[in-house]
Amino acid sequence: MPMAPQRPLAGQPAARPVVPPRPDLVAKLSAPRPMMPQQPVQPRPGIPRASSAPVPGQPIYRGPIRPGQPMVAKPGVRPGMPPSRPSGPRPQHPTSRGRAEPGLAPPPVEPARGRPGQRPVRQQRERVEEEKVLRPQRRHVESGPPPISREITISEGITVKELSEKLDVKANMVMKKLMDRGIFVAINQTLDAKLATEIARDFGASTATVSYEIEAMQSVEEAEDTKDQVRRAPVVTIMGHVDHGKTSLLDAIRVANVAGREAGGITQHIGAYQVEMKGRKIVFIDTPGHEAFTRMRSRGAKVTDIVILVVAADDGVMPQTLEAIDHARAAGVPIVVAINKIDKADAQTERIKQQLSDRGLLPEDWGGDVVMVPVSARTQEGLPLLLEMILLVADMLDLKANPSRPAMGTVIEAQLDRGRGPVATVLVRNGTLSVGDFFICGAVFGKVRAMQNDRGGQIRKAEPSTPVEVLGLDSMPEAGDDFQVVTDTAKAKQIVNFRDQRLKESLLAKSSRITLEQLHKQMKAGEVKELPVIIKTDVGGSAEVLTESLQKLSNDKVKVRVIHSGVGAINESDILLASASNAIVIGFNVRPDRKAQATAEQEKVDVRLHTIIYNLTDEMKKAMSGLLAPVFKEVYRGKAEVRETFRISKVGAVAGCQVTDGSIPRDSECRVLRDNVVVHTGKIGSLRRFKDDVSEVKIGMECGITLANFSDLKQADIIEAYATERVATEVFA
Repeated sequence: MPMAPQRPLAGQPAARPVVPPRPDLVAKLSAPRPMMPQQPVQPRPGIPRASSAPVPGQPIYRGPIRPGQPMVAKPGVRPGMPPSRPSGPRPQHPTSRGRAEPGLAPPPVEPARGRPGQRPVRQQRERVEEEKVLRPQRRHVESGPPPISREITISEGITVKELSEKLDVKANMVMKKLMDRGIFVAINQTLDAKLATEIARDFGASTATVSYEIEAMQSVEEAEDTKDQVRRAPVVTIMGHVDHGKTSLLDAIRVANVAGREAGGITQHIGAYQVEMKGRKIVFIDTPGHEAFTRMRSRGAKVTDIVILVVAADDGVMPQTLEAIDHARAAGVPIVVAINKIDKADAQTERIKQQLSDRGLLPEDWGGDVVMVPVSARTQEGLPLLLEMILLVADMLDLKANPSRPAMGTVIEAQLDRGRGPVATVLVRNGTLSVGDFFICGAVFGKVRAMQNDRGGQIRKAEPSTPVEVLGLDSMPEAGDDFQVVTDTAKAKQIVNFRDQRLKESLLAKSSRITLEQLHKQMKAGEVKELPVIIKTDVGGSAEVLTESLQKLSNDKVKVRVIHSGVGAINESDILLASASNAIVIGFNVRPDRKAQATAEQEKVDVRLHTIIYNLTDEMKKAMSGLLAPVFKEVYRGKAEVRETFRISKVGAVAGCQVTDGSIPRDSECRVLRDNVVVHTGKIGSLRRFKDDVSEVKIGMECGITLANFSDLKQADIIEAYATERVATEVFA
């Protein structure tokens, strides 16, 4: 029975029909292929053809053996069986670049070619030199540093990167040398000058250390053209003995009254003034004449071009006159002698010339080279001739400066102003100082916010040989520091931080603990009493001078120790420091504020206030020797604040005041305080309430006050009333 056709499954494709192949293609594919003719392979000479299959018991290589290499059977090889390879070192391939075999020609050396991933030849050579420098020395071999072959110049606060650039080596090599010494630094970290010198010595270089200001100006001076230099005004310093008429002579030149504002009629700060003569300017620096200000006079001689030595015709050559001559000779500046006070009856000009010629200053009219001009500050006799001689000496010196370069100068004086902050009196020696310039002076960095000339006027630019007051300092600079305008502010801030850190380290070193050797010396010398002192002054130069003067007063029994000196009014922290250390607070031309005064009374701290250095040193000497005579002590009465000022004819300036503390008696002495700085000391002229004269005004009441011989009263001034009483002897040594 025939089977029924099978049905396809669901989802499966239908079966395709089978197509038979073509007969012609089947015949073509089944035909045999023709063989290609092959060339017979020639065997290499001296080497027999190897059989198709190795024979058991026979060596695979049956070629000739090189002469001089006998066949030696290895241990474990059956006798009679040739070894598989000759004994000894394996022969080198003829194409290798290694050591040549004896008896064979050396292999040809191919030139080095750059390959991908391979270092260039120059980098390989630098790597080899670096390994030679950094390769540690063997311990048993004692080899010193390399010989010195060059000299480099380094500045304070040099970084690792700058040192490597000067040594012409990589920075990591310098850092490796530092790590060998156990010092781990970054590439931008500063190095000490001594450490930088030692590292440079390891690389075969000697060093010469200069300041940052000198190094910064080297490139400017090299690029400077002599055509840009112009004539500048001479800087003249007035020196001489105290009370010989230096400030009075300068007043006659400036037509100003500076001596009237000084306490006791003596100059105790450095002032710089500019005058004009026949269209040319002359800068005068007035230095104090007291012996305590020797250091300040030396600063004045360092920045000056000409020194005017003032000698009184009725007094003669004094010790401070000889000191001024020594300072001028040490600075190498010419001297012009002004013989002052020739209008007096006992003036002897020829005797002064004889005394000066004995000290090496021979007058021109006697055949010498020193200009001597007789003058009189009171009658202004001889002043035009003196100014002409100054200009003549300046022309002989040929003083020039470049106004187009960055400014550089010297800080003459610095003070802390309550409203303006730190203020520095700067004498520009070279270049032009403009508002907005960044500068560095010592350990202080700042930006010129404003400038004032010697007359108090605002200026925008200061040319060479111009004294100005600069505002915009971060802190108080030291008198005598170099003032330098910088362009690289980041480097300048780094130098300032480095100097500030070194200054703090030196202060910590000074205040270190006592050692056993020092204790032994003190015990051997006997019991020595110590007098701690805190000094506050109105300007920085006075603080420095007073510190040195009081320390020189130490004797065998009493030693003066200045534990703190600063600028500004006496504040509460000074009183607390004095209370903790049992010290005496000395205020020079400054006053304590109200809170400090109350704290001093509560803590029983002795506060001594002075305006003349004579009285201060004499009082300290008497106190230290225990022979302090009866003194007059000030008794505080009260304070009044000036609210308004009035100008009344036939009376003068009247201050409308309100008593803020204590009471104001009419017959009391008074001081005028402006920002806690004493500007006047005198007596009360009149005291009124409304239209009536009163004898006393108490706290909280308003009154009108006039002062005798003083009319420069301003708002917010403080009038302090006090009385002087005679007290018994005080011994605080």
